[in-house]
Amino acid sequence: MSQTNQFSLLSQRRFAPFFWTQFLGAFNDNLFKTALMVILTYDALSWTTLKPSLLTNLIPGLFILPYVVLSATAGQMADKFEKSGLTRFVKWLELAIMGVAAIGWMQHILWLLIAAVVGMGIHSTLFGPVKYAYLPQHLKTEELIGGNGVTEMGTFVGILLGEVLGAILVMQKPAGLLLTAGGTLLTAVLGLIASYRIPHTPAADPTLRINLNPLTESVRNIGFSRKNRVVFLSMLGNSWFWFYGALVLAQFPVYAKDYLHGDHGVFVLLLTIFSLGVGAGSLLCERLSGRKVELGLVPFGAIGLTVFGIDLYLSSVGFAGTGGQVAAVLVQQGGARLGAFDWLALHGTLRILADVLMIGMFGGFFIVPLFALIQVRCEPGHLSRTIAGMNILNALFMVAAAGVAIVLLGQGLTIPELFLATALMNALVALYIFSLVPEFLMRFLAWMLIHTIHRVKCINADRIPAEGAAVLVCNHVSYVDAIVIGAASPRPIRFVMDHRIFKLPLLGWIFRTARAIPIAPAKEDPWLMEKAYVDIAQALHEGDLVCIFPEGRLTTTGEMNEFKGGIAKIVARSQVPVIPMALRGLWGHLLSRGAQPVLERTFRKGLRSRLALAVGEPVAPPDATPEYLYQQVRELRGGWK
Repeated sequence: MSQTNQFSLLSQRRFAPFFWTQFLGAFNDNLFKTALMVILTYDALSWTTLKPSLLTNLIPGLFILPYVVLSATAGQMADKFEKSGLTRFVKWLELAIMGVAAIGWMQHILWLLIAAVVGMGIHSTLFGPVKYAYLPQHLKTEELIGGNGVTEMGTFVGILLGEVLGAILVMQKPAGLLLTAGGTLLTAVLGLIASYRIPHTPAADPTLRINLNPLTESVRNIGFSRKNRVVFLSMLGNSWFWFYGALVLAQFPVYAKDYLHGDHGVFVLLLTIFSLGVGAGSLLCERLSGRKVELGLVPFGAIGLTVFGIDLYLSSVGFAGTGGQVAAVLVQQGGARLGAFDWLALHGTLRILADVLMIGMFGGFFIVPLFALIQVRCEPGHLSRTIAGMNILNALFMVAAAGVAIVLLGQGLTIPELFLATALMNALVALYIFSLVPEFLMRFLAWMLIHTIHRVKCINADRIPAEGAAVLVCNHVSYVDAIVIGAASPRPIRFVMDHRIFKLPLLGWIFRTARAIPIAPAKEDPWLMEKAYVDIAQALHEGDLVCIFPEGRLTTTGEMNEFKGGIAKIVARSQVPVIPMALRGLWGHLLSRGAQPVLERTFRKGLRSRLALAVGEPVAPPDATPEYLYQQVRELRGGWK
């Protein structure tokens, strides 16, 4: 879908009222929560005797605590009740909560504000599953990606604006508390008005009996999600990102005040840069992924989160030794902490901001593909409850983040050291997840190949089926053919490869990790050949994509060799469609079998050489003879080798 079509949804009633309702909810959550954290950091003594570092970790934990208790119930409610009415109930609840918070602001009653934090957590918990279950009922299948993209963009913008405005309003003297209370009430009213424009949205399962026991329902929900291993591990990866983000973001108020010697404007600047980074990374995902769910971006994002998390520690230490000393002197002389513009003039500040920006951006690369994967591969009838299960995990991880921060800071770690510990933990967790789901690493290698060494153009790649079994056949030009093809596919492919490739150090590991199927000629190893056909039949029976190279060997001339009869045997056993494909431009590659010397082939193509993968129309099993498929692949390849 084009960008124009995406944003045209904002002018349509089936989408626009829902969009503004969720946008205003995200905005209000963050306006209120950020205002409270700022006032307790910079004006703590007039509110409480507790340490600001304790409160800034406790408040986010209390906000997401309802996700642990109520997410399972919220998921059931999203399936059982009509969604526009349920949304209006949630928005009335938000208005009541902000009314309680207004009393707390004006009367200086901290416990009422803390209660409102929990209340807004309940509001967000109830709305979360509704948010992601609403879109499939009002958007066409081809509109879902665009609609989700606009929704996520709105969420990020709402979070950013809420954080910035909350930090600014509450520090306005003498009317800061009044402005904050009025702003949150006004936003709640606007959200309520928008919710009355949301069209009627029938319940997905009105006969569903709600299990009011959150513990047993949560266990059942997560247990159901665990049946799909990739989806469940993606949920865990999603939750880890929220652990990382919660651990880092909760430190920003005290970090800005005590380590950067800045006022609330520096805190606002850090939040703004981080949010812009997440938004930019999320929007870049579409371009970097070629408008498909590209899992290769997940390891890329994980690498960035670790690298720039470590550098944030180093840049903070560097600032403390130079710019920080100057800042401390200026604060002592002036009696007030530095504003954002004065702070930016100090040595080392731009590096800190660059690290914060890149952590946000690589966080976008990490989280967006994971969420898209869950939407695509989850059972449609259980999506809202799967989202609820993920919210439970997110909440548990975020509560754990608050606990870890409190313990580590209590043991004497500085905030920069906490950034370093988080970055190192991220590296260990990422390696563990990617070892359990090798598909992430495979897609990362393929993504790197086609975005660094080569420029790959995919022609009619949408003909590769998004679900169901099929056999892909392609000409065989080089040892990286499978990686290029895999990068173009929206889902994993089981490649049938010559058994000798599995003995090569790097390529062997790659293809074993990708669950490739080894095969040998009958005269060399008849048992292995027959086992390969059994494995192929099993993979197709399970609904997988299987790719074979019917030539049986790499070309040594650049011309196609005749197709052998193995494809006919495969189709005879498994009556599935066959998709012809042709690679163009790989002949002469370093890993092809040309007659030229290796050094000549290494530099012949140059950097960023052009490749293309052309995909043909599916061929029905009765027509899938070796001769016919050969002709189809040859026509697709054309004269470009």
